[in-house]
Amino acid sequence: MVNRTLSLKIRTIHRYLGLFLGIQFLFWTISGLYFSWTDLDDIHGDGYKNLAYQPKAFQNLISPSAIPTQESIKTIELRDIANHPYYLINKKELFSALDGTKKDEITKDEALYIAKNRMKSGLEVASITLLDKTGKHHEYRNRKLPAYVISYKTDDILKAYISVEDGKFQTVRHQRWRWFDFLWMTHTMDYEGRDDFNTTVLRVFSLLGLITVLSGFSLWFVSSQSLRKLVKKRKN
Repeated sequence: MVNRTLSLKIRTIHRYLGLFLGIQFLFWTISGLYFSWTDLDDIHGDGYKNLAYQPKAFQNLISPSAIPTQESIKTIELRDIANHPYYLINKKELFSALDGTKKDEITKDEALYIAKNRMKSGLEVASITLLDKTGKHHEYRNRKLPAYVISYKTDDILKAYISVEDGKFQTVRHQRWRWFDFLWMTHTMDYEGRDDFNTTVLRVFSLLGLITVLSGFSLWFVSSQSLRKLVKKRKN
């Protein structure tokens, strides 16, 4: 049978690993519970969006071949910006679909028009500002800049983001999404950008977690009275 010294060593290792990893295990559990009980459509802000939105139909549009773009057309999309039709060429350039005039950026009033179409009716705008840079932890990270930030008068600190360059309705953010984002960070342990599952920290903690579980099984094995009796019986 395993001697008492080894048993005490395993117990010590298990205790300190549990203490070291306990906080992260708690975050994993809390975040996992939050994710399992949360409606992702709600997190995405569907309750604030006009899900019945349909693009406006236009007539008398010029041929895309008449657009004075310097690049070959790979993709084209028709955009409604303040009741004026625009072609979005190659996902980056706007041209009037009526006369081919290039549009470098949208205005604040045009951004408000876009947001009014895409957001649920009845929301009151509090402010609109220009966002030209973000950090790794910003709620609008990894999306096209600059962008207009439209804030609404709600208890949920609701914001809509519209890209300046192409007038695209990018996303909405609210308080429940921010809680989700924070807990997602603690779950993935990517404290830089949130979405990397291959971080060294996560790998180390996962391995230590496995060692903690295995040490627990080993501790049961070396300290089990039933197992000791069984071994003793076989020896006799």
